[in-house]
Amino acid sequence: MEEKLHHNRPKYLNLLKIRQPIPAVVSILHRISGVLLFFPGIPLLLYVLQQLLESPQTFERLRDTLDNPMIKLILLLAIWFFLHHLCAGIRHLLLDIRIGINLPQARAGSKGVLIAGVVLTAAAGLALW
Repeated sequence: MEEKLHHNRPKYLNLLKIRQPIPAVVSILHRISGVLLFFPGIPLLLYVLQQLLESPQTFERLRDTLDNPMIKLILLLAIWFFLHHLCAGIRHLLLDIRIGINLPQARAGSKGVLIAGVVLTAAAGLALW
Protein backbone atom coordinates (compact mmCIF):
# COMPACT_ATOMS: atom_id res chain seq x y z
CA MET A 1 0.00 0.00 0.00
CA GLU A 2 2.79 2.43 0.89
CA GLU A 3 4.47 1.75 -2.43
CA LYS A 4 1.26 2.79 -4.19
CA LEU A 5 1.16 6.12 -2.29
CA HIS A 6 4.67 7.01 -3.43
CA HIS A 7 3.76 6.14 -7.00
CA ASN A 8 1.12 8.91 -7.17
CA ARG A 9 3.42 11.64 -5.88
CA PRO A 10 4.97 14.07 -8.36
CA LYS A 11 8.55 13.36 -9.41
CA TYR A 12 9.61 17.02 -9.08
CA LEU A 13 8.19 20.21 -7.63
CA ASN A 14 8.03 23.14 -10.04
CA LEU A 15 7.61 26.20 -7.81
CA LEU A 16 6.82 28.43 -10.81
CA LYS A 17 3.71 26.40 -11.66
CA ILE A 18 2.23 26.43 -8.17
CA ARG A 19 -0.53 29.02 -7.85
CA GLN A 20 -0.29 30.61 -4.41
CA PRO A 21 -3.37 32.06 -2.70
CA ILE A 22 -3.42 35.84 -2.43
CA PRO A 23 -2.73 35.91 1.34
CA ALA A 24 0.44 33.90 0.68
CA VAL A 25 1.52 36.30 -2.08
CA VAL A 26 0.99 39.30 0.22
CA SER A 27 2.92 37.56 2.99
CA ILE A 28 5.84 36.76 0.66
CA LEU A 29 5.89 40.35 -0.65
CA HIS A 30 5.81 41.59 2.96
CA ARG A 31 8.95 39.61 3.75
CA ILE A 32 10.74 40.65 0.55
CA SER A 33 9.89 44.33 1.06
CA GLY A 34 11.10 44.13 4.66
CA VAL A 35 14.45 42.69 3.63
CA LEU A 36 14.88 45.26 0.85
CA LEU A 37 13.97 48.10 3.19
CA PHE A 38 16.41 46.91 5.83
CA PHE A 39 19.56 45.95 3.96
CA PRO A 40 19.96 48.42 1.08
CA GLY A 41 17.36 50.85 2.47
CA ILE A 42 18.82 51.81 5.83
CA PRO A 43 22.41 52.39 4.65
CA LEU A 44 21.14 54.39 1.67
CA LEU A 45 18.87 56.46 3.90
CA LEU A 46 21.74 57.18 6.29
CA TYR A 47 23.96 58.21 3.36
CA VAL A 48 21.28 60.58 2.05
CA LEU A 49 20.83 62.06 5.51
CA GLN A 50 24.58 62.60 5.76
CA GLN A 51 24.57 64.36 2.37
CA LEU A 52 21.67 66.55 3.44
CA LEU A 53 23.45 67.71 6.58
CA GLU A 54 27.06 67.88 5.39
CA SER A 55 27.06 71.18 3.51
CA PRO A 56 24.94 73.34 1.22
CA GLN A 57 26.93 72.05 -1.78
CA THR A 58 26.20 68.37 -1.04
CA PHE A 59 22.55 69.28 -0.44
CA GLU A 60 22.38 70.89 -3.89
CA ARG A 61 24.15 67.90 -5.47
CA LEU A 62 21.66 65.54 -3.83
CA ARG A 63 18.73 67.68 -4.96
CA ASP A 64 20.05 67.63 -8.54
CA THR A 65 20.45 63.86 -8.35
CA LEU A 66 16.90 63.41 -7.11
CA ASP A 67 15.59 65.45 -10.07
CA ASN A 68 16.69 62.67 -12.43
CA PRO A 69 13.58 60.77 -13.69
CA MET A 70 15.33 57.38 -13.34
CA ILE A 71 16.21 58.15 -9.72
CA LYS A 72 12.60 59.20 -9.14
CA LEU A 73 11.41 55.83 -10.47
CA ILE A 74 13.81 54.00 -8.15
CA LEU A 75 12.62 56.18 -5.28
CA LEU A 76 9.01 55.41 -6.19
CA LEU A 77 9.79 51.69 -6.08
CA ALA A 78 11.33 52.15 -2.62
CA ILE A 79 8.21 54.06 -1.57
CA TRP A 80 6.07 51.14 -2.74
CA PHE A 81 8.25 48.74 -0.72
CA PHE A 82 7.69 50.90 2.36
CA LEU A 83 3.96 51.42 1.87
CA HIS A 84 3.29 47.77 1.05
CA HIS A 85 5.30 46.70 4.08
CA LEU A 86 3.39 49.18 6.26
CA CYS A 87 -0.05 48.04 5.03
CA ALA A 88 0.84 44.35 5.26
CA GLY A 89 2.24 44.94 8.75
CA ILE A 90 -1.03 46.53 9.85
CA ARG A 91 -2.87 43.53 8.38
CA HIS A 92 -0.60 41.17 10.35
CA LEU A 93 -1.26 43.12 13.55
CA LEU A 94 -4.99 42.76 12.95
CA LEU A 95 -4.52 39.03 12.38
CA ASP A 96 -2.68 38.85 15.71
CA ILE A 97 -5.75 40.14 17.49
CA ARG A 98 -7.95 37.69 15.56
CA ILE A 99 -9.44 40.18 13.08
CA GLY A 100 -9.66 38.90 9.53
CA ILE A 101 -8.56 35.32 10.15
CA ASN A 102 -11.42 33.65 8.27
CA LEU A 103 -10.58 32.79 4.68
CA PRO A 104 -12.94 35.29 2.95
CA GLN A 105 -11.75 38.06 5.27
CA ALA A 106 -8.11 37.07 4.78
CA ARG A 107 -8.52 37.23 1.01
CA ALA A 108 -10.29 40.60 1.21
CA GLY A 109 -7.63 41.96 3.57
CA SER A 110 -4.87 40.80 1.24
CA LYS A 111 -6.52 42.43 -1.75
CA GLY A 112 -6.94 45.57 0.36
CA VAL A 113 -3.22 45.58 1.17
CA LEU A 114 -2.29 45.31 -2.51
CA ILE A 115 -4.76 48.01 -3.55
CA ALA A 116 -3.77 50.35 -0.69
CA GLY A 117 -0.08 49.94 -1.51
CA VAL A 118 -0.63 50.84 -5.15
CA VAL A 119 -3.01 53.74 -4.42
CA LEU A 120 -0.75 55.24 -1.76
CA THR A 121 2.29 54.83 -4.03
CA ALA A 122 0.43 56.54 -6.87
CA ALA A 123 -0.40 59.43 -4.53
CA ALA A 124 3.24 59.65 -3.45
CA GLY A 125 4.27 59.52 -7.11
CA LEU A 126 2.01 62.47 -7.92
CA ALA A 127 3.60 64.42 -5.08
CA LEU A 128 7.09 63.36 -6.20
CA TRP A 129 6.69 64.39 -9.84
